[in-house]
Amino acid sequence: MSVPTDRIVAGILLMVGFTVTAPVMDTFAKLAGDFVPVGQIVAARFAIQVAILFPLAGLMRVLVRPTPGDALLHLARAALILLATTAFFAALRHMPLADAIAVFFIEPFVLTLLGALFLGESVGWRRIAACVVGFAGAMMVIRPSFAAFGPVALLPVCTAFCFASYMVLTRRIARRMTPVALQAWTALAACLLIGPVLVLARGTEIAPLQTVWPEGRVWVYLAGVGLAATVSHIFISGAVRLAPTATVAPLQYLEIVAATALGYAVFGDLPDTQTFAGIAVIVAAGLYVFVRERHLSRPPLPPP
Repeated sequence: MSVPTDRIVAGILLMVGFTVTAPVMDTFAKLAGDFVPVGQIVAARFAIQVAILFPLAGLMRVLVRPTPGDALLHLARAALILLATTAFFAALRHMPLADAIAVFFIEPFVLTLLGALFLGESVGWRRIAACVVGFAGAMMVIRPSFAAFGPVALLPVCTAFCFASYMVLTRRIARRMTPVALQAWTALAACLLIGPVLVLARGTEIAPLQTVWPEGRVWVYLAGVGLAATVSHIFISGAVRLAPTATVAPLQYLEIVAATALGYAVFGDLPDTQTFAGIAVIVAAGLYVFVRERHLSRPPLPPP
């Protein structure tokens, strides 16, 4: 089902913004993971989002109280993004950043399929081809190996399915709510879900759900996780508000470019020749989607 009011190009640009800022969040999370348990990092992320977005939404006068139906959607989105974030942050404690993201990149396939099944979006062969080409480029960048990482390599797969479902629910509600208000309510719902879990787990043997007092630069890492998460998810909420999920899904492969660059700059993972070839393939697939959708969104020329 086509949506003529979609501002496709703006949605694509917002999605590109997400692909640049999301790996920044992951980088801070990987840095913090050496000092703070995963559950606390996740909780800090959403607590910072609440602290930023609720005052901002109030100033913008967009903080409308959700209906009971929307409240349930916020809770569902919060549960999905909690699972996705926790699984991915846990993977980052053992896997290089680019490796984890490469495994995660089954997600655009899942998202494109879910968009067609549950949102009635048109999925043509060109979009499917863009997904395939982008995925091939991602595999050229990092060849994930389940033999190398064991069951940990399944965690980004869990993230992919949860995040794709989160995106579909975002698309369902994003047209009725601004991105700032949408992320504010979902962050609050996430805090309400994870807060009691951390309290009940205190003193148990569940190490990922324990809490510690951060020291020194760890505060900066946690603040970086929350700030980057806030910005990136405002971008993605705006993207799926303006453009069909099947259009923006292939662009997620651009995230591997930022992840590879950050992996090299922060963790010393030096890309090889095949990595750069894969990045070129990913960028080409993303640019193809952008140029094609921009062309399709132009109004037809008037008759002579």
